[in-house]
Amino acid sequence: MDPRSEVVIRQHEYLSGRILLVNAPTDDLLSNLDKDIEPIVWTWNFNEFQYFQNQQANVHFGVDLPESTFDQAIVFVPKSKELLNYVLHNVVSRLNAGASIFLVGEKKGGVERAAKQLLPFGSALKLDSARHCQMWQMTVEKSVIAKSLADWAQEYKVPTPNGDLTICALPGVFSQKSLDIGTAVLLPYLSQVTSGKIADFGCGAGVISAYLAKLNPKNRIFAMDVDAFALESTRMTFAKNNLVTEQLEVKAVTGIEDAPLFLHAIVSNPPFHQGIKTDYNASENLCKTARRHLKSGGELWVVANRFLNYPILIEQNFGQCTTKADQQGFKVLFANTQKKS
Repeated sequence: MDPRSEVVIRQHEYLSGRILLVNAPTDDLLSNLDKDIEPIVWTWNFNEFQYFQNQQANVHFGVDLPESTFDQAIVFVPKSKELLNYVLHNVVSRLNAGASIFLVGEKKGGVERAAKQLLPFGSALKLDSARHCQMWQMTVEKSVIAKSLADWAQEYKVPTPNGDLTICALPGVFSQKSLDIGTAVLLPYLSQVTSGKIADFGCGAGVISAYLAKLNPKNRIFAMDVDAFALESTRMTFAKNNLVTEQLEVKAVTGIEDAPLFLHAIVSNPPFHQGIKTDYNASENLCKTARRHLKSGGELWVVANRFLNYPILIEQNFGQCTTKADQQGFKVLFANTQKKS
């Protein structure tokens, strides 16, 4: 049992009615709640969505709240301060004055900092602090009106050979405020990517997807991510730049195994975080199994931190791996499915 869930169970006497659980741990919390409590789960992580579906939970995946009404909410602190602001604003917009929002998180995950973000909406009280976790209760004192999703997006420009792109990035999305160094190192090489069906694995705000679409209107882009906010950001980026929507297919995935087959190329600045934890599984699986999703002669393009062992994994599975660039701490790696000569 996640220690954050244990805190909630210890304070179960504060809980009643229909409760919205936001960003909840994937454990046995739901089955440990009192029978008169009706939990509704909201997650933007596709892996977690599938976990709760398998538990037969009432679960909603997306950037918006479920349409169901609820009496209270338990918010498990996300990594991003901006994302927590988005969550709190939207949850408060659906609750009446006097209702409770509980905030739960680990000390190393910034729960004490996060608790200060409750104060614009009402008074907050620390209920519990144990096993490096805290639980706070905030009583809603002021009503707010939910803002449109576009109001939460940050925008920045990225130059391409065919003119600037405006990137739209929602709260919590990787590199929300400016272009990250790894992607910046990769972008000049995208003109070398073979055209056709191309997957952008870990699409984030859609920088790579939009760049490839702008380079060649005949490219068909499969933008894939585990995060609903990333997928929605990519849609917004395409719309903002008047890119042809028929070029884009947005797909929630658990990993590269959910990618289409017979791709001409896979391009990725692969993810290595799950919440606040570092997790290289998705990116290592990309290096190990991308080949089976590519056509004969299909290409893999990956940008990654210089210290990671991706070149070895790619070489083991493709027979070769070429370093196209090595700068600013990042390597651009290339392989294709043609046999070694």
